[in-house]
Amino acid sequence: MPPAISPRPAQPPAPSRPAPRAPVTPQIDDPVELLLACHDKVRHFTGLSERLAAHVTAYGADRQARDAAKAVLRYFEIAAPHHHADEDEDLFPALAGLHDPELNATLAALSAQHQELGALWAEVAAWLRALTDADGTPPPQDVPLALIARFSAAYQAHAQREEQAVFPHVARLSPEAVARVAAAMVRRRTAPTGR
Repeated sequence: MPPAISPRPAQPPAPSRPAPRAPVTPQIDDPVELLLACHDKVRHFTGLSERLAAHVTAYGADRQARDAAKAVLRYFEIAAPHHHADEDEDLFPALAGLHDPELNATLAALSAQHQELGALWAEVAAWLRALTDADGTPPPQDVPLALIARFSAAYQAHAQREEQAVFPHVARLSPEAVARVAAAMVRRRTAPTGR
């Protein structure tokens, strides 16, 4: 029997809470906290993609593999674009207003990396989609181990660079600028779908 590849990190059971009586409007007090949480998910789902590739190589496209592939697809097609937009459309422009040449060069490089990561993701996503369509047989193409390793390493290095070279500068922003970034992040996540 193949080892389990869980699409979710092991977590203790959530404490029971009474159901809210009215819809809750999300708020973000600290945008960096949300961005760091996104990076934790990036690390989880890139790691899952590597475990998935090894699993498919050894055991084929079984149900566990298809479920894990769907989880990776869901994260990188829904949440990751929001995260990149948070940075490229809101956080990075706010930080560019600090007029710090070294920081601005870093922001430009990281924004360009978002495009590179998007291109890598498109290749990985094609394999994952083929995998989700498989019926227990290997997907239509060989497992792209090198591509998935490159994708995972690039995404994780990118997140670490943002954490070290960008996020500390948020403390230099005015409270009003931080509030504008946070409000944009909330709008992005509560915007009606089906536009």
